[in-house]
Amino acid sequence: MLKNFSNLTGLFFILFISSITALAFYGLIAFNQDGFDLTLLQDSYFHSILLFSIKQALLSALISTALAWPIARALYYYPQLYLKGTFLSLTLLCFVIPTLVLITGFVSLLGLSGILTPFLPDDWNLYGLKGILLAHVYMNLPFAVRAIYNQMRNIPDSSWRLANQLKLNTWQRFYLLEWPTVKSNLILTFGFITILCFNSFAVVLALGGGPQSTTLEVAIYQALKYDFNLSEALTFAWAQFAIAGVFFVTLYRSSSISWLSKDTAKKQYLPRLSKTNKILFSALYSLCFLFMLLPLLSLIPGIFSVKYSLPLLVNISSALGVSIAIAGTCAILAIVISYCIMLPIRYSLFHQQHTTKSLLQWLANHTLIAPAMVLSVGLYVLFLPLIDLDLWGIVFVVILNLLLILPFAIQQTRARLIQYDKDYLQLALSLKLSYWQRISIEWPYIKPTMLSAFSLVFLIAMGDVAIFSIFGSSDYKTLPWLIYQYAGSYRINEASLASAILLSLYLVVLLKFERAQNNA
Repeated sequence: MLKNFSNLTGLFFILFISSITALAFYGLIAFNQDGFDLTLLQDSYFHSILLFSIKQALLSALISTALAWPIARALYYYPQLYLKGTFLSLTLLCFVIPTLVLITGFVSLLGLSGILTPFLPDDWNLYGLKGILLAHVYMNLPFAVRAIYNQMRNIPDSSWRLANQLKLNTWQRFYLLEWPTVKSNLILTFGFITILCFNSFAVVLALGGGPQSTTLEVAIYQALKYDFNLSEALTFAWAQFAIAGVFFVTLYRSSSISWLSKDTAKKQYLPRLSKTNKILFSALYSLCFLFMLLPLLSLIPGIFSVKYSLPLLVNISSALGVSIAIAGTCAILAIVISYCIMLPIRYSLFHQQHTTKSLLQWLANHTLIAPAMVLSVGLYVLFLPLIDLDLWGIVFVVILNLLLILPFAIQQTRARLIQYDKDYLQLALSLKLSYWQRISIEWPYIKPTMLSAFSLVFLIAMGDVAIFSIFGSSDYKTLPWLIYQYAGSYRINEASLASAILLSLYLVVLLKFERAQNNA
């Protein structure tokens, strides 16, 4: 009875998140008869937004992937690189860092009065396509480095030993060993980064610099919040969903990318490097390290230049409290719900019900298909005439953040839970242990993974801006949104201080994440 109840709980949560998505799209469909304007799709303004959205996404993905491969090769072939563990932790930080913290760093570094601006050409301008590409590469290059590096670590030692015995040259080793290993991962990494950049919101909103650098995500926000043109917002939202949906489904059908696996630091049999290669790898590694550190270090001058006052500290403290409360609530719910959702998935897998398992997994992860702005607009339009969104907006912020981080929680916990079933479930069934006895045995096994997953989803939820831009209220502000307001009013020193505080919290949580990863 209890086993059936636990499976039903997981199915209930799958139905719940599917219902929220269905409600969002019902809001997009049923707003009114004129809600979807086909003539807008023929407008040159829409064409320019669509082309720029695709252009910046493809360029960002291409640059990130092309630069990541040689850096990943440096990490793999030259494991004695200094501060390698710190570098790998920094790659994770750069990927999950709140976008507004990064933007504040770039403005302090390369803005109109930036630290490095005097050394750049006179026509340099951070705002526009250059700034968008720079920010996207900063966030996605570390992700690509980590993904490709982890994939290269799958090359067996026996293959390298055989290559050495056969006296294969450098090109033969690359063609026969490295390229077959990373080829599919490169394509997946490129596709995943393309999707992330296509759905980018805060970067384009802050660094776009005008209508000529607007993406669909930002156009939805502008149509809804500035013009209150619901018809235009709905049309853009459907276009955004259709294109992003095709990207996501294609990527989902292909495979998945493993980029959060821990660094086991095992000794590997690798070919000897020449002195030239060591110098080259060290140079690439150092440049990438510097590129990731500079925007963060550029926050330091603003911290010492800001005029401290009680209202400033109160605003930052209250915004930080709101951010922690929202992210903590979402992370706790995500871990509990992801565990419950995995129960029917594990049950169907154990009983070899593969069709059921695939269906449940897709439904559990389907929120990756719909961009945050699309879900937000759908729910906003649906509930606008029904309830006071200024009062209940915080509830929607929590629910939507939960839906968006839930796939990450499932991805982090899934492998460990399935491994437990393979190792111990049959034994537990043969001993006829009660449900609670099995839980007491299972918890120590999965505890490090759960803590690791909690840290990751907490960081992701804390940095969200897109959802808050729709449902946020002036009565409460998250710290990323406060940073956006400071930066938007050119109060860079205040933005730097708020960013440094948020970044410090991220570093603390990241250390907990890495420790949990190593214990998993």
